[in-house]
Amino acid sequence: MKRSEPGHQAHHHTGNQKALFLSFLLITLFMIVEFAGGLISHSLALLSDAGHMLSDSISLGLSFAALVAGLRLPANNRKTFGYRRFEILSALFNGVLLLVISAVILIEAIRRFSSPVQVAGTEMLVIAALGLIINLVVAWILGRGESKQNLNVRSAWLHVIGDLLGSVGAISAALMINLTGWQPADPIASILVSLIILRSGWQVSKSAINILMEGKPDELDVDEIREKIRAVHGVTNLHDLHIWTITSGFLSLSCHLKVADGVNRDEVLRQVEHILEPYQLEHSTIQIEGAAYSDCHSDCAHAARKPGKPDLKSTDPSL
Repeated sequence: MKRSEPGHQAHHHTGNQKALFLSFLLITLFMIVEFAGGLISHSLALLSDAGHMLSDSISLGLSFAALVAGLRLPANNRKTFGYRRFEILSALFNGVLLLVISAVILIEAIRRFSSPVQVAGTEMLVIAALGLIINLVVAWILGRGESKQNLNVRSAWLHVIGDLLGSVGAISAALMINLTGWQPADPIASILVSLIILRSGWQVSKSAINILMEGKPDELDVDEIREKIRAVHGVTNLHDLHIWTITSGFLSLSCHLKVADGVNRDEVLRQVEHILEPYQLEHSTIQIEGAAYSDCHSDCAHAARKPGKPDLKSTDPSL
C-alpha cells in the first residue's frame, strides 16, 4: 500500500511545530498589549478580543506541546498507537474554551446595553488596527501549505480567524464611535465577535468529538469503499468494516474478507491494497477468511486466537 514517506512526514510535522510556536509568541505578546488597551479605553470589544487571544495563547501552547509529545513519546505496550491523540484532546479543549468565552462575551455585552460605559474611540482604533496586523501575520503562518490539514493546527487557525474578524469589528466600532459618538457600537461589535467565536468553537469541538468517538472521516465514502472491495474477483463477503481516524492525517481501516475456495489470497490482498491506495490510509488490516469459516460478529478478537485461525494479512509493516 502506498504510504507517506518518513522524510516528508518529519518535515511536515516540524513545519507545524515551528508555525505553532511562532504564532504562540506573537499572539501572547499582543494579547497583553490588547488587554491593557481595552482597560485604558474601556472597550469591551478590545477586552473580548483580548480574551479570545488569551484562549488562543493557551490553545497554541497546548497544541504545540501536544504535537511535540505525540511525535517524541514512542508507542508502547499500553499505548500501541503512541500519544498521537494528544493533538485531538488539545483540539477539543480549544473548541470548548471558545464556546465558554463566547458565552461570557455575550453576557457582558448585554449587560452594557443597560449600563453603558464611555469608550475612548481613538485608543480603541489604534489597538484594534495593530491587532488586525498581528492576526493577519499569524493566520498566514498557520494557513500555509499543508498545515491546515492537521486538526490541531486548523483549530488554532480558526481561533486566529476569529481574532482577525474581531479586530475588524473593533475597528468598525471605533470608527463609528469617533465619527458619531454612538457608544452602543462597542457592545454590538462584541456580540458579533462572540458569534464568530461560537461558530469556530462548535466546528472544532464537533470534529474532535467525531475523531474521539472513532467516527468515519468526513472525506471518505464507506459505501463506495465497501462496494469496490466486494467487486474484487474471489471475494464472496465483506464484514466488520471499520474506518476511523487516529489523529489528523492518520486514517485507519480494518475489515474481514470471505473468499471462495481455491482463490489466491495474496492476489486478493494485492487488489484490495490497490483499491485503497487513493484513500491515503496510513494503517490498514485485512483479515481473509475461507468459505468454510463462519462470520464472526461480536467476538472476532477471540475467534482469531483459536486454533486453526484464518490468515491474517496486514498492510501495516509494524504488525
